[in-house]
Amino acid sequence: MKIEQIYTGCLAEAAYYIESNGEAAIIDPLREVQPYLKKAKLANARIKYIFETHFHADFVSGHVDLAQHSGAQIIYGPTAQTTFDSYVAADGETFKIGELTIMTLHTPGHTPESTTYLLSDKDGNPYCIFTGDTLFIGDVGRPDLVQRGTQTAEEMAGILYDSLQSKILSLPDHILVYPAHGAGSACGKHMSKETFDTLGNQKQVNYALKTSGREDFIQQVTEGTLPPPQYFAKNAAINKSGYESFARVKEKGLIPMEPEEFEATVNHAGALILDTRDPQEFAKSFIPSSINIGLNGQFAPWVGALITDLQQPLLLIVEEGKAEEAITRLARVGYDQTIGYLEGGIAAWIAAGKDTDTIDSVSVDVFEDIVQANPDLKVLDVRKPGEYEAGHLECTLTRPLDYINDWTNEIKPQETYYIHCAGGYRSMIAASILKARGVDKVIDIKGGYAAIRSTGLKRTDNACSSKEVKS
Repeated sequence: MKIEQIYTGCLAEAAYYIESNGEAAIIDPLREVQPYLKKAKLANARIKYIFETHFHADFVSGHVDLAQHSGAQIIYGPTAQTTFDSYVAADGETFKIGELTIMTLHTPGHTPESTTYLLSDKDGNPYCIFTGDTLFIGDVGRPDLVQRGTQTAEEMAGILYDSLQSKILSLPDHILVYPAHGAGSACGKHMSKETFDTLGNQKQVNYALKTSGREDFIQQVTEGTLPPPQYFAKNAAINKSGYESFARVKEKGLIPMEPEEFEATVNHAGALILDTRDPQEFAKSFIPSSINIGLNGQFAPWVGALITDLQQPLLLIVEEGKAEEAITRLARVGYDQTIGYLEGGIAAWIAAGKDTDTIDSVSVDVFEDIVQANPDLKVLDVRKPGEYEAGHLECTLTRPLDYINDWTNEIKPQETYYIHCAGGYRSMIAASILKARGVDKVIDIKGGYAAIRSTGLKRTDNACSSKEVKS
């Protein structure tokens, strides 16, 4: 018996490779399927099943491509409906993988079709559960993602409680819990950095499994949940209906362009220039109107949160050798319209005599002097609300990057704005977007709030309120 968790940190996503006696199964595969095919080939195993725990909202599954390449059958739990060939299993139905048995446990609540798969060893002993977004390590799935129907988040939370009580918590304490996500995913709110655990330990430490009853569970699971990123519903729809092959997406995106062709394509195709370099490298020199979302961070989720049109043509600025990685990570969240990248990067652009722009950055020491000299300075804190409430500068305005498309209309282009996040990644994204939208005087605070804490500037820690922009 072989069970391998394949964890992708930038998405906080876990897929699983299961193998026994020459047969294999994949649970919740990512968009690019070659790694799964390679594993099976090296083991001389046939991929028999592709198990989907639910219609994922935070990434595009590789189920359709993998089925076409391997001949495996796509399995969903009860109530699922797809436009491609799939098998909808009954609650309690079993599947054989070599000497192993996988049983379908219908566990709705996160979504109506959410399903947990119970794996038993060759002797029929329960060994582990693949819980998808029903049960995480330290949390449970958010109950507010239903796209159709009339059920509220509170009603879905009640259904989730019933699923946990009747299908999961009655299982032996020793079995392992293998979820679809870990810390950093927007599919839950208190997920642990650990990516698996025993069910018995989760009963002791997971807040959602320690509630006093159904109503308490509903309240705790639904309170404090931020609205889902805008791309979630779109990814769920893609996973239900299918998509263009990843090979084709990569083929049309891996087109190197000289500066003249790149510039002409921007104008002709109405393409958005996505610069994936390190934030501080971007700040030194970038193509005007380009947006910086660095590959060395949660690249795909931020693209999904901020670029609202999945059909938006994209042209990339990448470090050497990083074009395929960027295209792959974009495709994981449904952004399939990359149409090329700048060959030679920003250096080639500069060598061709093309215009560039910059974003100024200041150290926290300089920033401290500026604040003391100008107490009415406009400072934007683009961290999440919970981060802001835990501690912030008294002079800052809370403007989470997640909602920049909602609050940029409040920004006055003629004013000067200082921007910070926790460490510098998100603030440069925000600065680049504001620049692209005509706000020229944006200044990044190096090191973010982590560096600001070392200054003598007045802070409010454990705050419960936030300042609002004054007109």
